[in-house]
Amino acid sequence: MTPTLTTDPQSATTGGAERFRLITALYFTQYLGVGFLTIGLVAILRDGGTSLATLGLVQTIGLIWPLKFLWAPLVDRFGSRRHGHYRSWLVPLQLGLVITLLALTPFATPSDHLGPVMAICALFVLFSATQDIAADALAVRLLSEGGRGLGNGIQVGGNYLGSVVGGGLAVIVYDRWGWVPAILLLALLTATALGVVIGFREPERAVQVRRAGLREVLSVFGQPGCRSWVLVVVPLYYIGAAVGYAIVSPALVDAGWSLTKIGVVSGAIASAPAVLAALGAGALTARWGRQRVLVLGGVLLAVATLGLVPLALGETSTVWTTVALCAFMAAYAVANVVVYTINMDFARPDSAGTDFTTLTSFALAVSFVAAAVALTAAAWIGYIGVLAVSIVLVLVGTGLGQRHQRRHGVA
Repeated sequence: MTPTLTTDPQSATTGGAERFRLITALYFTQYLGVGFLTIGLVAILRDGGTSLATLGLVQTIGLIWPLKFLWAPLVDRFGSRRHGHYRSWLVPLQLGLVITLLALTPFATPSDHLGPVMAICALFVLFSATQDIAADALAVRLLSEGGRGLGNGIQVGGNYLGSVVGGGLAVIVYDRWGWVPAILLLALLTATALGVVIGFREPERAVQVRRAGLREVLSVFGQPGCRSWVLVVVPLYYIGAAVGYAIVSPALVDAGWSLTKIGVVSGAIASAPAVLAALGAGALTARWGRQRVLVLGGVLLAVATLGLVPLALGETSTVWTTVALCAFMAAYAVANVVVYTINMDFARPDSAGTDFTTLTSFALAVSFVAAAVALTAAAWIGYIGVLAVSIVLVLVGTGLGQRHQRRHGVA
């Protein structure tokens, strides 16, 4: 049996260009700050002398994201009919992202002010996670089954474009001109999505929002194949990627790379091919189907992780490391696109935000915990041991994912 078709017919009449422009703006600006926190800030703190164990604790702030299923029903249930149900959430949340970024400006040496910096970052992640609920709900409603691959390609591509700026350009600005200019750049760019959201006219829905409560959150798992997908396949698939990714910035700092070099290579150059890979994966998903792209992403991710072995061994040739990171990020993008597309297949239009959030939250929680454990484990088994575990998990997840799609995938 296949997942339930979830497209809202009236929402599907919204212009394609308008839909994709909104999706691009939301996910790009959302990931400006997230990219900075997960890539740039980690490198800045490590450069300031923060230990690997402490960096592992910093990563746990990201647990707010997978916990967002707890308040996702509120986003589905409450909203303005006059101003657009999800649009009435997106406008204040986008403004909240800008304000919390500006609140970081007084802390020019973040490693000396970990307490307040982490508190502000946690608030930013809370706003970002809630914005993601509303953005995902709109995407579920606006994209047809055939358009979900391309839509999620744009979503993931926008995320990586945000990482290029947040994790790359912002670090370069910090290294050359200081903390305040870097934060102001992120805040200014994040504010650009406000115009797009304000100008968007959310179509009225033919399906009334289901009055979802916490007791109904898990009802999405009642669909055939949903439990095995979310609780088994995706966690294994994602843990492998998260574990490998978590060690990159600390390893480069340990190898003596400057913050500017890390920003250019891991944040900007390596993420740039991922934008194209995400768009390509979206097109391939529409042409080849979910199963083939799922296997392609897993194989590419395992091979690309092998390319990080020289970095784990301390061999940090600029050319090789750049190529290896580009390949890893591109493979990660392909994997993300197909996972999000299948999650969207299971999301129902009358509880779009709740369903999609619930489907992604468990895997995200495992990923964030895995990233934190990986940084701590690296102190005991080394970076090479962490990468070996990463490859095994990815391959196991890929095999189980192929089996799942043969039985439960969209025809």
